Amino acid sequence: MYNLNMKIVFMGTPDFAACSLKALIDAGPEIPLVITQPDRKGNRNKMILSAVKQMALENGLEVAQPHRIRNDEELIERLRGIAPDMIVVAAFGQILPRSVLDIPHLGCINVHGSLLPELRGASPMQAAILQGKDESGVTIMKMEEGLDTGDMISRVSCDIRGKNITEVGEILAEAGAKLLIDTIPHIADGTAVYEKQDESASTYAKMINKKDGLTDFTGSAFDIECMIRAYYEWPACYSYLDGRQVKFYRAEALMNEEPDGEPGTICETGKDYYTINCGRGRLRVYEQQLQGKKRMSAGDFMRGHKLSIGDRFRGKEE
Repeated sequence: MYNLNMKIVFMGTPDFAACSLKALIDAGPEIPLVITQPDRKGNRNKMILSAVKQMALENGLEVAQPHRIRNDEELIERLRGIAPDMIVVAAFGQILPRSVLDIPHLGCINVHGSLLPELRGASPMQAAILQGKDESGVTIMKMEEGLDTGDMISRVSCDIRGKNITEVGEILAEAGAKLLIDTIPHIADGTAVYEKQDESASTYAKMINKKDGLTDFTGSAFDIECMIRAYYEWPACYSYLDGRQVKFYRAEALMNEEPDGEPGTICETGKDYYTINCGRGRLRVYEQQLQGKKRMSAGDFMRGHKLSIGDRFRGKEE
């Protein structure tokens, strides 16, 4: 493990970022400030702290939570006063203005969850799953004012075949944290190599919204299986059965089996699964959640909600 004799400000929010913060804490640099998104309200108005804030507080680090850092002149002045050697960013959720990017003499670097220039933007890990990629990874890049457009410093590839977003997040978080600690010394001693991104090869991973999870099964079974894995945490891949929402959590695409009915219709039931016709192929479902109920196996679901061949999942509430 490197001992990083420098002053680093960290910015990040979810579990993916907390893994990099933990690696920095273990590596030993001075971390005078951690910046994360504001707390949010959960069920029954209980305040939910970001994973990064929890990690910071557990390790006695000072935390700031600006609503919009570009408009927070007091925080920006505070950063100038701290005069960090480097600012490390991982899934922070806000774009840094030039006034912040120019503060550290070693620059601001970002731990980004894709192999840039592919999948710039807010949801690179989900997008990699949606696109059916067998491989994704993490890129350490120098930040500039554009969205994930800065020069690449280091990259690592990871196998994500068949994984859901929770599993992919854990794999890439650990790989990114290790890559970060391996890369910082090269930035500090001037041996890092900065590679410009090929703009012609760039792609974009848009912000996810709840409606993205809705399916009417007219697509291919493979694409719907990818949706289930990508949206496993939120918003879930969902459809409607008898007017009630059903969220799907574990399923298998059967692309070598032709559908024998309309998309969304049940074509087979077994002891611990049921199979749905899709536009191409069939989807075998093993775990789901009926509206108002807990997640359960397909076997338990069928015992409580009688499914028959020909019953149909629909892409809208009726």
